[in-house]
Amino acid sequence: MDAFATMAITTTHDASEGSTLRSEVQDCPITTPSEISLVPGSSASPVLVISATRVAESDVAKQIVLPPGHNHLEHNHLEIATPLGGLPKRAVDVAIALAAIILLSPLMLMIMGLIKTTTRGSIFFAHFRIGYGGRRFRCYKFRTMVSDAEEALARHLASDPNVAQEWLETRKLRNDPRVTFVGRLLRKSSLDELPQLINILRGEMSCVGPRPIVAHELQRYGAHAAEYLRTRPGLTGIWQVSGRSALAYADRVALDSHYVRNWSLWTDLAIIGKTAFAVMKFDEAA
Repeated sequence: MDAFATMAITTTHDASEGSTLRSEVQDCPITTPSEISLVPGSSASPVLVISATRVAESDVAKQIVLPPGHNHLEHNHLEIATPLGGLPKRAVDVAIALAAIILLSPLMLMIMGLIKTTTRGSIFFAHFRIGYGGRRFRCYKFRTMVSDAEEALARHLASDPNVAQEWLETRKLRNDPRVTFVGRLLRKSSLDELPQLINILRGEMSCVGPRPIVAHELQRYGAHAAEYLRTRPGLTGIWQVSGRSALAYADRVALDSHYVRNWSLWTDLAIIGKTAFAVMKFDEAA
């Protein structure tokens, strides 16, 4: 009995925050297998129930919300105990990550030296992302931004409504004033994401999967949130080799959902093979 638990996440609309949805988490025991379902209720306050094996071991995202008008999740089973792909996918992840760290260590050391000698601040940047089963983890990158990145972003968005709209829709900027010269080169080639090989070895990420997202982005997945939570986020993925920044956020969600629904080990190997070519297209950099 104590191997299972349910988290009921009640989403409510706060008029003072416009369209912002807030979530309230409650714990209660269950006796059924792992599943995701939406408990019928008022349209303004649906309850998303996640029952998960050993859910107490994870930090389940508290911002799983459904947009107004949605009454169900597209996928109604979330296997918390076994991530997408199971042992075969994990074995490939570990083998590739170890080989990549060994082979790319001279390049990574050179990048570390460039960052240290050309900018102030730390070499690495770590930010919390939402992973498999809703667990929060520190996602690592080489630092590509100025030290006061948050303040610089706020000033930039306040100065141009069009830029603010671009940020709202994609969470990315084509001309980001926060990015340093070295950082721009690293981003164009996606080399800034090489430290995520450590995340893969730690079991927080996979070589292939959805792009890791921050907590508040999960609501943008709407009815597809369950697909995202079924798998570990990826260093690369179907989105990165299918247009990357040229695609709208909704297209990214659709691609992530398609990947999870149709996963195979051969698909992962094909995406890994295409990634080397995709990162060479600097106009489509992540």
